[in-house]
Amino acid sequence: MKSNKYQRRFYRDWVKEKGLYLLRITVKETDLEVLTDEPVDKEFIKGIIQHYRRDIESYINKDNRFQTALKPIEVELRARPIIKAMARAAKKAGVGPMAAVAGAIAGFLGKDLLKTGLKEVIIENGGDIFLATRKTRNIAVYSGRSRLWRGLGLRIKAQDSPLGICTSSGTIGHSLSFGRADSVVILAKDPCLADAVVTAIANRIASPEDLKGAVNFSRSISGISGALAILKNNLVGWGKIEIVRIVH
Repeated sequence: MKSNKYQRRFYRDWVKEKGLYLLRITVKETDLEVLTDEPVDKEFIKGIIQHYRRDIESYINKDNRFQTALKPIEVELRARPIIKAMARAAKKAGVGPMAAVAGAIAGFLGKDLLKTGLKEVIIENGGDIFLATRKTRNIAVYSGRSRLWRGLGLRIKAQDSPLGICTSSGTIGHSLSFGRADSVVILAKDPCLADAVVTAIANRIASPEDLKGAVNFSRSISGISGALAILKNNLVGWGKIEIVRIVH
């Protein structure tokens, strides 16, 4: 769940991907940065975003629980694919379906753009990323308070993409979190699942003693390939996590 208060995406100033075309697109609360290997018409991308937003908004108008629930709910069998995907991810993570909305929009848009023939697509939606790449990419991890983790990043290899890389925090940003983690990152092929699970993990972290158990929870969920959690000067990671230093 998100608040309506806009917060500047300062981390976008750090993006230094040469050879890619960059667009920044806002449709209501959806605020995306899109990088592709070939130029794409901005209005074409806006149209796709509006399509998926209509699917979500129409379903909320029929069942407001989809927007407000903090636990999984069942959805109609004839619901649109993005609605079903969010509900499935929420059920696996044990959270409400809107916990997966940013990852869902990034993932569905990313797959649609790949179908047009693009080879490289990177979509960032409020810290949640869809990444399809032909080369190794470094993804920055921002954890706010601690200087110890300044410049921390994850190295993502081309063979592991397309990939969802989703981030949540109890101390930074506008997302609803019941935990106190400075940064939690989840990797999964399905960005929708990564988004739902990262919310669940962040909710479980109130102290450094919670880090290991929270990360271990992610290991129990099929489809999750890696997890990283930071609280103050403490870091716990699992899975396909390759840490690098990034100079901004």
